[in-house]
Amino acid sequence: MQIVRYRDDGATRLGLLEGEIVRAAGGELFGQLLPHEQVGPVSELQLLPPVAPGKIIAVGLNYADHVAESPGRPLPESPVIFMKPSSSLIGHGDQIVLPPGAEPVHHEAELAIVIGRRARLVRRADAYDYILGLTCANDVSARNFQRQDGQWVRAKGFDTFCPLGPCITTGLRAENLAIEGRVNGQVRQSSNTRHLIFDLPFLIEFISGVMTLFPGDVIITGTPAGVGPIVPGDTVEVIIEGIGTLTNPVIAFADE
Repeated sequence: MQIVRYRDDGATRLGLLEGEIVRAAGGELFGQLLPHEQVGPVSELQLLPPVAPGKIIAVGLNYADHVAESPGRPLPESPVIFMKPSSSLIGHGDQIVLPPGAEPVHHEAELAIVIGRRARLVRRADAYDYILGLTCANDVSARNFQRQDGQWVRAKGFDTFCPLGPCITTGLRAENLAIEGRVNGQVRQSSNTRHLIFDLPFLIEFISGVMTLFPGDVIITGTPAGVGPIVPGDTVEVIIEGIGTLTNPVIAFADE
């Protein structure tokens, strides 16, 4: 099942994606969803982030080839986690806005977990029971602020710096999913989730041992090698097998 959220006459709706067509969905996101009438082609809808998370937990340095892009940095012995604010969230088709003074800003293609039920002290063997589904994410990052601050919250927390979508795919396992990051159609990142240092069950066990996870919370799981700069006029895509393509244009900040 593939779940979308979309805007309809100012209201937020849930839908089920069937190929390129969206059907209205009855029921609850964290309960049972049933298909109703056709809404129309997904390309004609204003898609929202497929979930409204209470918190976004991000995992850094979770692919060995990405760690190697920083010479001398050792592989982490445990997951490196940080938070992105919910205000950084945007959906498929929304604009990534580059803030003043951020240079360079990099794309980071990532697989995202959407939590489906309250999770505290979850055992690794049970982790998939707590996952609603998987989606695509882009952990947009201002590298100069990351270097200046010595931690990552400001660099990765700007408004629009967490594109998410286009849909949540349920029932999908993440042991062997191809993942790509493209800019203007050019492949910059190409890997597979089998290369994660800490896989999804390990991450859920680890993070749920630190904090309680609630339905709708999102965990973005790290990016492979190939991150690089994005500039106004670019179009960034995150493509994950079994989920689809998250697409976002890039613009410069303009005073409101």
